[in-house]
This record gives sequence, C-alpha cells and structure tokens, in this order.
Amino acid sequence: MAFQYQVLAQQIGQKIYCGELSVGQRLSSLRQFAEQQKISLNTAKSCYELLEAQGLIYVKEKSGYFVQSQVQKSHIAVPNHPDFKSRPREVSNLELQIQIHEASANNRLIHLGSIQLSPNFVPVEAIRRSIQRALKHCKPEDFLYNNRQGHPQLREALSAHWAEDGFYIAQDDIYISNGCMPALSVMIQTVSNEGDSIIVPTPNYNGQLQLLALLNRKIVEIPANTEGFDIDRLEQAMKNSGAKVCLLTANFQNPLGFCLNNEEKEKIAQLAEKYQCYVIEDDIYAECSFNAKRPLPIKYWDQAGFVMYCGSISKSLSPSYRVGWFCLPQRLKHLRAKLLLQNDSVNMPLQLGLADMIFSRAYRQHLTELRPKLMLQVEQYRQFIHDAFYGVDIRLNQPQGSYALWLQFPEQVDSLALYYHAQKHSINIVPGLIFGEDQRYNNCIRLNAGHELSDEIKDALVLLADWVREALGTENVA
Repeated sequence: MAFQYQVLAQQIGQKIYCGELSVGQRLSSLRQFAEQQKISLNTAKSCYELLEAQGLIYVKEKSGYFVQSQVQKSHIAVPNHPDFKSRPREVSNLELQIQIHEASANNRLIHLGSIQLSPNFVPVEAIRRSIQRALKHCKPEDFLYNNRQGHPQLREALSAHWAEDGFYIAQDDIYISNGCMPALSVMIQTVSNEGDSIIVPTPNYNGQLQLLALLNRKIVEIPANTEGFDIDRLEQAMKNSGAKVCLLTANFQNPLGFCLNNEEKEKIAQLAEKYQCYVIEDDIYAECSFNAKRPLPIKYWDQAGFVMYCGSISKSLSPSYRVGWFCLPQRLKHLRAKLLLQNDSVNMPLQLGLADMIFSRAYRQHLTELRPKLMLQVEQYRQFIHDAFYGVDIRLNQPQGSYALWLQFPEQVDSLALYYHAQKHSINIVPGLIFGEDQRYNNCIRLNAGHELSDEIKDALVLLADWVREALGTENVA
C-alpha cells in the first residue's frame, strides 16, 4: 500500500508527463501545497523530495520548486504497416503460437514477453484483506455448488463500478467467467459456427488468433496502425466478407496500444446494427488508462444488442486472479441456458473477494495509484529502448494506456530469429509474425513494460539491440 506522499507524487508526475505542468513551471510552496491537499507539512515535504529524487522537479534556493523533465524526450517514429487485401483465411503457425504462449508463462525467463504486471504492482495486502472479509461474512450457501452465472454480489459490484465510470450494464446481464479468454471463447461459440469467419484488425493479440484457430474459425484481417483502423474498411468487411462477427479491442489494443475515439466507437455500434454483425468487445485494458478517467467501451453506444462486452481484472489487478466476465445483450437472452452450460464456474472466494475490493473502494484506489506508475514506467521503457537501439532505424508505439510496446525494425530484421536468440539468453519476447498472416509483421516484436525497468531488463534490451545491429551490419554503431 502506497503512502499518501507517494500517491501525491505519482499524481504530480502524471501531470508533468501529460503536459499539464510544463517544464520550468513553479509549483506551490510546501506550505501552500500542504494546505491545498489538507496534509501535514512533513507529508508535503516527503512528496516534493520524492519528485526531486525522480528528477521531475528541482529546487531553487529562496525561489521554490520548479518542474523539469525526468528524461530528455526524443522523437520516436511510430510503426507503419503496409495495406493488404482483406479475405477469409485460416490462422497459420498454430504450433508456433502455442510454443510462444508456453514460453510467455515461464517465470524463469526475463519478463519481456507476456503482458503482465510486476508483482510489486499487485496490491497483495488489499486482496488478502478483501478475501478474508469476504470469507468472514459469507453465508453457508456460498459453499455449495456455484451459481454458473456468477455470485450476485460480484455482478452487482461490477455493475455499480462501471456505472461510476459512465456506462451501465444490468447485473442480470453480467456473467462471471474464469478470465477473459474463456469469456471470449463462450461468446465466439455462441454467435458463430466452425468454419465461419471473424473480422479482426491486425496486428492483433496473438492469443486471440490462437483461440480462433483452436475453435476452427477463419479470420478476415483489416489493417490497423497505432492510430486505430479505418472504419470504412471495417464496414466493407461487414458488408462483403460474409463474416457476421467482429473481435475488437477499442481501448488500448494489444499490441499497438491505440484507443479509438468516441465517434469511431459509436460508428462501430451503428455498423453492427446495420449489417447485423456481432461485435465481441475485449475491454481488458481499459482500466489501465494513463488518464484518471477510463475510456468508454463500444458497448456504451449499443442500442440494438449487437455488442457483447467481455473483460477481466488480469491486466489491471493480477494475472493470476482468474475472474473475468461477459455481458449478454437482451436479443440473445434465449441462449442463456446454453451459455450457462458452457460457462465454467469461478472460485467463490475469489468472486466475493473482488466484490469486497470494489465495494470497499480498494480496487478503485489501486487503479488510482497504478495509472501514474504505469505511465511513467512505459515512458522510461520507450526512452531506454530509443537509446539502446541508437543507430538503428526503429519505430515504437506510444500507448495512452496499458503497457504493451510494439517495436518495428527495418524489414531485413527477422523477429523469429531474434526470438530464438533471446530464448538462448533466457529472455522472452514475442515475435511479430504471429500477430497476423503473410509474415507482414516479421520485422516487429512485442515487449512487456509491466515490470520495473531493472538492470536485468536493461541488459536484456541491450543484448537485443546488439543482435539487431549485427544482423543489419551496423555493430560498430553504439
């Protein structure tokens, strides 16, 4: 649990990185800051000292405290990818997909592959207290066979939590699942059949592509970039491809990190209704926004019931806390019995513990503390990568939330060869070719920025950079 001065320092640091506080701007005096925040003078002093230690502010004798950049930000170009023709096709490289997925779960490797939070960001004590309280106050019937829709307390908590963020889903429409991927699996099988095509923007999260392959679904790819994807191309695919399902992440998509604007989300909801094409929305990263307020999902604009909302807490709370959800629109209520049979029941103490975290405000407090940490950390990664790959023409995304980094090299760099080289040195990365078809992303890798930028991770990034330079014949550049 962070101390108050640490939370305040994170909030000020976030404002500095967002540009709300400009370089050279004078901050309030210690006494003024203490009065504004209703804190002690010692707490105010600790906050400013931490910001000074982080290089975010500096003090002028007899003049006060002033803002300075933590790092000299360098301009880093964002990845660009070629256009391509959208057509139904099977997902290839399934064996490689599975191999890389298994490597991502290997905790003996340096964590640059799987998108997961550092254990130091997990509020272990808050989770423990909530689970203990939940067990203390639970009823005898809570220890019988579980309600396959999920415990009413958790569904009520989630509904209230989302309402506070600006969108409403009735608790009766919420189904608790054993994580986000099981939720997506249930939804895909509900509104499509084997051999059907699913529209996906690419590059797209490899785990989703692997799931579609295992469910014997084809994909219709539409090109995406760090700004999002062309809504007109999405409409063309809905109209002409024969696909009646889309699998979309609108908020901080993995691996590109884009967040669609509200107009685009509303348009997608309208297109879903127009073409009667179901949108399965994976909103797993929305809570990891770098801004204080999370972005709205496509579901917010869904009037006709063609958007199926899914998510979990694995990216915002803990990757091992296996609680997710899917939300069934009214037009599919007749499938409720079938869905309940398909849905795996979820450990009841975990459900009740999460409900307690939400109702007690511990989960929201955690998010308040997490968001500025993530923003600062992701920027630290970006700047270190820029410096480590000096002399190499790299492109790197700049996400507004979450902690997936998408790194693009010159075309002659083979990301699969780099992946195997990294594995030999106990480093896990994810090669770009498994994020789409035709090896169009083979000169890219995805990196996890959810762990602190330790010396071990810095050394790993330098090793990757040295290999790339050698592959390009520029090893003399440093």
